[in-house]
Amino acid sequence: MAGTVGGSDALRSLAPEERQRQMVRAVVASTVGTAIEWYDYFLYGTMASLVFPKLFFPKSDVLTGTLNNYAIFFVGFLARPIGAWLFGTYGDRIGRKATLIATLLFMGIATFLIGLMPTYATLGLGAAVILLVLRFCQGLGVGGEWGGSVLMSMEWGSSKRKGFFGSWPQFGVPAGLLVSTVVVALTSTIAGTAAFNSWAWRIPFLLSIVLVGIGLYIRPGILETPVFQTILNERRIEPRPVTEVVRRNWREIILSALLRLPEQAPFYLFTTFVFTFGLTLKLNRNFLTWAVSAAAIISFFSIPFFGHLSDRIGRKTVYMAGIVVMAIWGFVYFGLYATAIPLVVFVVIALSLIPHDMQYGPQASLIAESFTGRLRYSGASLGYQLASVIAGGPAPYIATKIWAGETFLPAKNPYMISLYILGCCVIGFVAVVLLKDRQALDHTAEYEDQEVTTPSTVRHPAPG
Repeated sequence: MAGTVGGSDALRSLAPEERQRQMVRAVVASTVGTAIEWYDYFLYGTMASLVFPKLFFPKSDVLTGTLNNYAIFFVGFLARPIGAWLFGTYGDRIGRKATLIATLLFMGIATFLIGLMPTYATLGLGAAVILLVLRFCQGLGVGGEWGGSVLMSMEWGSSKRKGFFGSWPQFGVPAGLLVSTVVVALTSTIAGTAAFNSWAWRIPFLLSIVLVGIGLYIRPGILETPVFQTILNERRIEPRPVTEVVRRNWREIILSALLRLPEQAPFYLFTTFVFTFGLTLKLNRNFLTWAVSAAAIISFFSIPFFGHLSDRIGRKTVYMAGIVVMAIWGFVYFGLYATAIPLVVFVVIALSLIPHDMQYGPQASLIAESFTGRLRYSGASLGYQLASVIAGGPAPYIATKIWAGETFLPAKNPYMISLYILGCCVIGFVAVVLLKDRQALDHTAEYEDQEVTTPSTVRHPAPG
C-alpha cells in the first residue's frame, strides 16, 4: 500500500491541552475497564478452587470435583481466541472505543448471571452446563477486551513511552485480582463458612453489575484513537482484518502466543492453583486469599515500573530477564510453599507475581507493536489470546494432576510443578529471541511504509 497513515498528524490537530486530557482519559478508561473485566474473570477461578466443586459436582470426590471445575475454567480460555477473532474484526473495522463498550457488557452480564444461576441441588448436572455456557461467554468478552484496552492506551501515548502506556491496561489485571479476592475474603469472613458455601458466594458475582455501570460511565467519554481515526478518514479500513493479519503476520501471532507461556501459565498457578495447593497443606482459606491480595498490591507498582524500564533499556531485554527469573523462581516458590509454615507461605505468595510482572509490564507493547495499525487489534488479540489455550487455561488442571500423581511424574513433589514452569520458560525464551524487534518503529504509521522507505528507523533511539 502506498502512502503513510498519519496518526501523528491527527494528534497534532488537537490542542496540547486536549491531547493531554484525552490521553489521560484513555489510560484511565482502559485501566478501569480492564480491571472490571478481570474482576469478573478471576472471580470464577477463585470460586472454582473454593466452593464450586461442592456446589456443582457434590457426588464427586474432592479431586474429581476440583478437576471438573478446572475443566470448565479452561472453557473460558478456549473461548478467548474466538473473542479475539470476533471483537478484533470489529475493533479494526468500526473502532477501538465501540468494541470495548461491547466487550464490557458481554463480560459483565455473564458474570452477573452466574450469581443468579441454580446449583446441582436445584437442577442437577444441568447447572454445570449453564455454568459452562456462562464461562464461555466470559471468555469471549475478555478475549476482545485486552487488545482494545491496550491499543486505546498505547495509541494515545507517545512513541517513546509505548511500554509505559501499554502497561496500564496490564495494571488492570492485579487490580481486578485484588478487588475479586478482597470481596471474596470479606464476604467469606462476614457471612461465615457455612453461609458463604450455601448462598453468600453469589454476592461477589452480583456486585459485578455495579462495576459494569462504572465502566459504562467512563468509557463513552473518550475519543477514538488518532491512529484509527486517520485510517478511517483515509479509507484504509481492512475489510477482513483477521484473514489479512493471519496471511501477513502468522509468524508474529504464533510467537506472541508462545512468549506468553512463561508468564501466563505461572500466573494462574500463583493465583488459582495456589488455593488448591494450600488447602491440601491444611492452610486456611482466608489466609490464602489475603496473601494473594498482597501479591496483587505489589503488582500495582511492579507492572508499570517494568513497562517503563522497557522503554529505557529495550522491550525484549526486560522480557527475557523476566523469563530467566521465572525459571528460577518456580523452584523457590514451590519449595518454600511446601514447608506450610504460615509466615513463609505468606511472603512467598506475596512476592510470587514479581517475575510475572517483569514480563507482563512490557508484554502489551511488545505484542501490539508487532502489528501495523490497521491490523493491530486483530493481530495483537489473536496472539495474546491463543496463549490461553496452551498456557493459562490448562495450567491449574495440569498442576493438580501432577500434584495428585496422575501423570508420569512423582506425586506430592512440588518441584515437579516447578519443572513444568521451567519447560514453559524455555519455549517462551526462544519465542522472544525469534520475534522481530519493532520497538523503534512509529506506531502511528503503517509499518510496510516505514520498513520500505525508511529502514534506518529500525534502529533503537537513545534512552530518554
